[in-house]
Amino acid sequence: MPKPILLYVKYVDYVSTKCGRLAMYMIFIMIGTLLLDAVTRNIINYPLSWCVEMAQFTMAAYYILGGAYSMQLGDHVRMDLVYDTCSERNKARLDVATSGCLLFYLGALLYGSISSTIYAIETGQRKFSMWNPSMIPIKVIMVFGIILMLLQAISMLFKDIAKARGEAITHEGEVPNV
Repeated sequence: MPKPILLYVKYVDYVSTKCGRLAMYMIFIMIGTLLLDAVTRNIINYPLSWCVEMAQFTMAAYYILGGAYSMQLGDHVRMDLVYDTCSERNKARLDVATSGCLLFYLGALLYGSISSTIYAIETGQRKFSMWNPSMIPIKVIMVFGIILMLLQAISMLFKDIAKARGEAITHEGEVPNV
C-alpha cells in the first residue's frame, strides 16, 4: 500500500483507539449519575430532575464515541451466516463490496447530524423537560463521533483492500514507524 494510505490508517486507528478507550470510562459517569439519583430520590427523599437525562446524554455519547473503536476491533454486529464460511481474503472482498453501503449510510447520517447541529445552534434548542438542557453539546458530540466512524470505515476499507490483495496492515491503534 502507498505510504499516505498507511499513514492515514495508522493515525485514524490511533485516534479511534484513544477516543474509544476514553468513551469506555463514560459508563462510570453514567453509573455514578444514576446512583446519585437513586440515593437522593430514595434515601434523602430529594429527587434531582437532571440525573436521568444526564445519564441518557452520557449513554448517547458513550455509544457514539465508541462506534469507531468497536468497528476497528471487529466487535460490531454482522450477519455471519455466509461470512464465517469464507476464507480471510474472501471475507475482505465481501467487506470491500459492502463498504459502499456503509459509507453511504454514514455520509447520510453525517449530513443529517450537521443539519441538526446547525439548527440547534441557530435556535438555541433545548430539550423540553424540567431540567431543560441545551441540545448543542450532545449534537456536537454526535457529529464528531460520526466523522470518526466515517474515517474509521475508510481505514477499514483500506485494510480490507490490502487483505484482499494478500497484503496486511497491522498496528491496531498504536502509532508505529511506517
